[in-house]
Amino acid sequence: LLLGVLLWAPWRALHGAPLNELSGDQDFQLFLQRNLEFTRKIRGDVAALQRVVCDTFQLCKEDELQLVRQDLELAQARLEQCHKRTFQAETCFSQIRAGLRIYHGSLATIQALLPGHAGLVETLQLDVANLSSNIQQQMEDLDLATVTYPTESQDPLPTFTSHFHHQVGGFFILANFQRFLETAYRALRHLASL
Repeated sequence: LLLGVLLWAPWRALHGAPLNELSGDQDFQLFLQRNLEFTRKIRGDVAALQRVVCDTFQLCKEDELQLVRQDLELAQARLEQCHKRTFQAETCFSQIRAGLRIYHGSLATIQALLPGHAGLVETLQLDVANLSSNIQQQMEDLDLATVTYPTESQDPLPTFTSHFHHQVGGFFILANFQRFLETAYRALRHLASL
């Protein structure tokens, strides 16, 4: 029995290990480097839209808007699998893709709020779709379980009771998206450092 426990223990510890066998895989490393850059570009575009919301509507500080936020029903993507001690690339990639899907759909709210910046929003939507597709392809290449989402968003767009709520909703969509991207970036960087 003791021998069985001793032999089982190392495998148990490796169960949550993040794909160490890929650390030297050149294609995987190239995927990570390209998509780190891509994620950085998307973060910059989201930050640009955040500045527009700040300049246009004087909505710049999250803490000042917390009371209004409670009245809004905004989808928020979770990435807890990307920063757990038992990090697994498969579940993290799946959560990143699910979050990108949520924010891709939510960007329609931003486009309606900032019609003068529709080109930037459309570029951002295309970049988000491409990043999701890149991750899907890499998961397939690694034989990781994948979920293919329909091309149309199934999630309903948020509805707002006033123009002010729409503005605040847009502010929080971008703020949440920025936090999501920062976590996704750290997860990709972590995999690149293995």
